[in-house]
Amino acid sequence: MFDNLSNRFDGIFKRIRGKGRLTEADVDAVLQEIRTALLEADVNVTVVRNVVERIRQGAIGIESSKALDPSQQVIKLVNQELTSILGGETLKISYASRPPTVVLMAGLQGSGKTTNSAKLAKWFKSQGRHPLLVGADLQRPAAVEQLRTLGRQIDVPVFSEPGDPVTTATRGLAEARRLGKDVLIVDTAGRLAIDDEMMAQIRQISDQITPNYTFLVIDAMTGQDAVNVAQAFHNTLNIDGVILSKLDGDARGGAALSVKEVIGRPIAFASTGEKLDAFEQFHPDRMAGRILGMGDMLTLIEQAEQAFEKDKAEEAAAKLLDGDFTLDDFLEQMQSLKKMGPLGGLMGMMPGMPKELKNAKIGDDELKPVEAIIRSMTAAERRQPEIINGSRRQRIATGSGRSIAEVNRLVKQFGEMQKMMKRMGGMTTGKKGKRKMSSMAGLGGLGAPAAPGFGEAPGGDGGFTGFPPAR
Repeated sequence: MFDNLSNRFDGIFKRIRGKGRLTEADVDAVLQEIRTALLEADVNVTVVRNVVERIRQGAIGIESSKALDPSQQVIKLVNQELTSILGGETLKISYASRPPTVVLMAGLQGSGKTTNSAKLAKWFKSQGRHPLLVGADLQRPAAVEQLRTLGRQIDVPVFSEPGDPVTTATRGLAEARRLGKDVLIVDTAGRLAIDDEMMAQIRQISDQITPNYTFLVIDAMTGQDAVNVAQAFHNTLNIDGVILSKLDGDARGGAALSVKEVIGRPIAFASTGEKLDAFEQFHPDRMAGRILGMGDMLTLIEQAEQAFEKDKAEEAAAKLLDGDFTLDDFLEQMQSLKKMGPLGGLMGMMPGMPKELKNAKIGDDELKPVEAIIRSMTAAERRQPEIINGSRRQRIATGSGRSIAEVNRLVKQFGEMQKMMKRMGGMTTGKKGKRKMSSMAGLGGLGAPAAPGFGEAPGGDGGFTGFPPAR
């Protein structure tokens, strides 16, 4: 998502880079392009008008400062505005003094409401909570069974009973208290479109269970229509926050950039993939940074901390910086890296990453050739790649089904990475300094091919993420 908008902004900022002062004509031209870019991203017209005007007020008369040139100051203004319209601050979840904390899930049919109910339950589990899911969507065939299946996958119990959805939700609340659950998530029925019957039913459920949070699930692919849906639900339920589903899709992003300004409620969570762990709290400042090509290292580090066991990560970091890191360690880190999600998404969080790599669809299949080569080596070869001579390379290539050139590239680049990390280790004093590297132990050089095609990055020299190009 936001790839087109990000590319448009990049082009706009390039054209004003290097100017010592921005004239009113310069500002007008920039603002016109920003307006067009936002409208093309399907952002609400009123939102665009307000954003552009606020940027105008801050941009006129900008002169080069000691720290920032005019283009950087404009980027700063745009970043501030994007952060503001995306919600400003991350929604902090407060828990009820008398458990359970009740969460009501609302949305149209097909928005991903049931799946995101399970994703949210999994997220609460990661926070040390004990959720109960309630299947109150008795309108859609097999909705409750879908919720039960998802509940089993994340080891969260599901309560439901046939009959009346309002009664089911009420009894679900009683069941949560009986079981000592501290979070209750109620999945409600949706429709293909807003109708009076659906709104009346969900209003009744809300009145009966008095939710601490009411979240509206919106399909990010629906564009400006999502804003109209949000407004209709908000008028009925007083929405506390929005969960954006399918944020990893090819949508233009208008919903994400419009909802907060239109209904005054933040985006609380975002679903970034099909897997149940592809779900995260929404951080407006981080998303603004991604749109403007600044990356999102905080989210990247948080994902790394979840994927890599602390002790093993610290051990790996120490080995890296001491130059003792072997291909066995490399293989282990690759397995952990997979847990962090699609590699293309990870690259999108890295500052300064070329757009060809940010947009690359890199999956597990691109890791398999690397794994095959390493697994075709003997234990001694993985410990000491320098012993791999011509005959050994031939054997490894044959055993892995890859070419000798690919084996050569891997061995050479791994050796160069070892040297580079050892030099960095010499500049990092003591265990404390090395420990700082532990969260990123699996990111700097412990990755995958730079792009599909096993080491052939678009327009690049090939190689693996974090590896220097072969020379």
